[in-house]
Amino acid sequence: MDSTRLEARYSARNYAPLPVELTRGEGIHLWDTNGRRYIDMMSAYSAVSFGHGNPELLQVLVEQAARLAVTSRAFHTDRLGPFLAKICEVTGLDRALPMNTGAEAVETAIKAARKWAYKIKGVPQGAAEIIVCSGNFAGRTTTIVGFSTEEQYRDGFGPFAPGFRHVPFGDADALRAAITPNTAAFIVEPVQGEAGIIVPPPGYLARCRDICRELDVLLICDEVQTGLGRTGRVLACEHEGVVPDGITLGKALGGGFLPVSAFVATDEVMSVFAPGDHGSTFGGNPLGAAVGHAALEMLIRDDLASHAAAMGHRLMAGLKAVRSPMIKEVRGLGLLIGVDFHPEMTTARIVCEKLVEHGILSKDTHGTVVRFAPPLTIQATEIDEALVHIAAAIREVENATAATERISLGA
Repeated sequence: MDSTRLEARYSARNYAPLPVELTRGEGIHLWDTNGRRYIDMMSAYSAVSFGHGNPELLQVLVEQAARLAVTSRAFHTDRLGPFLAKICEVTGLDRALPMNTGAEAVETAIKAARKWAYKIKGVPQGAAEIIVCSGNFAGRTTTIVGFSTEEQYRDGFGPFAPGFRHVPFGDADALRAAITPNTAAFIVEPVQGEAGIIVPPPGYLARCRDICRELDVLLICDEVQTGLGRTGRVLACEHEGVVPDGITLGKALGGGFLPVSAFVATDEVMSVFAPGDHGSTFGGNPLGAAVGHAALEMLIRDDLASHAAAMGHRLMAGLKAVRSPMIKEVRGLGLLIGVDFHPEMTTARIVCEKLVEHGILSKDTHGTVVRFAPPLTIQATEIDEALVHIAAAIREVENATAATERISLGA
């Protein structure tokens, strides 16, 4: 029995993968078990921003794994300090708390914000509120799905933790109106990824920062997906010159090899933690710290954010040049782009399946949007190659849809 059948037999049915079985990756390319090559236009939701099997990061991984991999935070290691210093240098914040997954980083931010509210702001115990945006996606833990507005993410998993309020994404006035004396923090994605690559109006994040400062509320930017070069800046909040009180990082921080994440914040926010308050067996392990440090060094040294901005402009222009009545909108920032299709004409899943046939790997979100977020190392010729196949796939779906409609009308 092949791997796909074994997966279908033994795996919980919490995923519906596209019909391709991958076995190898290098740079922006992936190969299936039949030897066919694909262009990866998703990069594992930004986790593979440096490309598959990046040789420089791989060497760091192998050398560190052979020397020391995991000790727990019960002891100091020689790799953690430099890693944390680099995170703070890159983000412009004071201290970092290392974890593993993006969801863990967000959970850490929630704990920090609540404790800050009680210990520093003076909110009555148990009354702290955190404001989030409709359409948010920060992970799959029960606390996080509890403040999601996507019903499927919540269905059957309650009861959920109280203490969260929703406001529309992109509406700074709604944020101001929602803040009360008990508000601890506003947690926001600078660009909403899972919601369908939703870019807020210009000036939105800067206004949110000003409102939060005025009303003594922490601004925490969830940059797990948008951070580390993805949107054409090292951090997406840099597009508006915003330095928040806290940032969550993950995905690309592990260089495409390991789950590595962190909550990074000001001294004041981090001062609420004492030994025993919070931790993780694997968080800050020497292996993850070494790879994360090397990934950050590569990001800055090679100016991958600027490269992503240029390649994103090229990709965006090429996608907008695809003329099809099925396309409702093309939107995004840097190399985080979504193509929204009219739901009455096709589904994003159908488009993604056709893209597989043309050697392009991507994934649908919210039924109508196909995301395009290749590794930041992609080159102009590779963008152009991908665009040829994307345009052909869309034309084929369009023609098949038109043929089906003709048959239906004829019947």
